Amino acid sequence: MDWQEVDAHTGRRWERADGYAVVSVRETAGGDWAVTYDRLTQAPAGEAYERVSEPTESAALDRAAEYRESGSH
Repeated sequence: MDWQEVDAHTGRRWERADGYAVVSVRETAGGDWAVTYDRLTQAPAGEAYERVSEPTESAALDRAAEYRESGSH
């Protein structure tokens, strides 16, 4: 499934082409980087949510790429 980077108020955000999932990366107040994968309840595969913290922006962007490549969780 294709993903498109969209404007985000903070950090970076990608939306899946079907509109049912979002991956985002943002710096936390503590200096870590939060990466989230959020799939809507209405998605054919159902709801999914995962959030992890990474120590660097580079690691967070790598994790976000993994989420997008896997397509679903």
